[in-house]
This record gives sequence, structure tokens and C-alpha cells, in this order.
Amino acid sequence: MAKPTTETIALPDFPVTMVRELDGHFIHDDIDLKDLVAHTDKGLILYFYPKDSTPGCTTQATEFTARLSEFDDLGYDIVGVSRDSVESHEKFIAKYDLQIPLISDSNEKLCQYFEVIKEKNMYGKITLGLVRSAFVFDKDGNLTHAQRNLRAKDYTERLLTILAP
Repeated sequence: MAKPTTETIALPDFPVTMVRELDGHFIHDDIDLKDLVAHTDKGLILYFYPKDSTPGCTTQATEFTARLSEFDDLGYDIVGVSRDSVESHEKFIAKYDLQIPLISDSNEKLCQYFEVIKEKNMYGKITLGLVRSAFVFDKDGNLTHAQRNLRAKDYTERLLTILAP
């Protein structure tokens, strides 16, 4: 599979596992992101984060949840992606009452497609890690905004400013 550049990124047409909570029950959907946009009249904000229940990732997820209606008013659905398991996502959603679905990308297929796995220096040791990133697609599935190496705190505010008409 050819790796996309920021200019050519399209929503992939391979299945991913999305976890969401509905009426106190967890639902696991194997979905195709391209189909997800095609079956709604909304755009999609796909954001990648390193790890469930860590401080920055929790801040970002709870801020997206708190501002969900504002993104909805602008015509966007929000989906978070990490390499965590479905079970980890369930705990994360339940613990923080997250209202956004999360994709479990434990095989890193989606992360590799969006090229968000990069070398990181953790306390002097080089490791491969997920770089916090966001990709915004319009209702036709076209990429309209991409940002990598973003700061979690107040990102939703910055993104709303970019997306507001």
C-alpha cells in the first residue's frame, strides 16, 4: 500500500474496529471510515493520540466530549484513534464518560496509513511512538486540515477557531 502524503491523504477503505457506548452498553463496530462519511452528511475529525487514560490524552478526549455539540453544529463527527485494545477503550470511555467513539488500531494499520508512528526520544532512549495528530475531512471525504505534533491542552479550542466560518 502506498503511503499518503499530507496532500494526498484520503479516508482509507479498509475496516477498523470502533468502540462506543450506547445506553450503558459497549458497541464494537467494524467500519470503513470512507463508508462512515458516505452514510452521513457530516465531515470527520480523526484524531490520533498515544495512550488511553494518560494525562494529555484524557485532557484531549474530555475536551472533545465537552465541545461535541459545537463540532456537531459545524457539521463534524469526531473519532479518536490509538493503538490501545478494545478493552482499554471501554475502560477509558467508562471512566471519563467519553461521548466520542474510539478506534482500536492495535495492529497499527491505520496509524501507518496516516504516518503517525515516529521515532521519539523518551528519557534518552529512542522508541517508536504515536505522534498526537488530527486530520479533518469534509463531508465528501476530502482532507481539509492536518496537524501533527499537536498539544493536547486546548486543542479543541484551536480547532474550532480553524473550522468556524
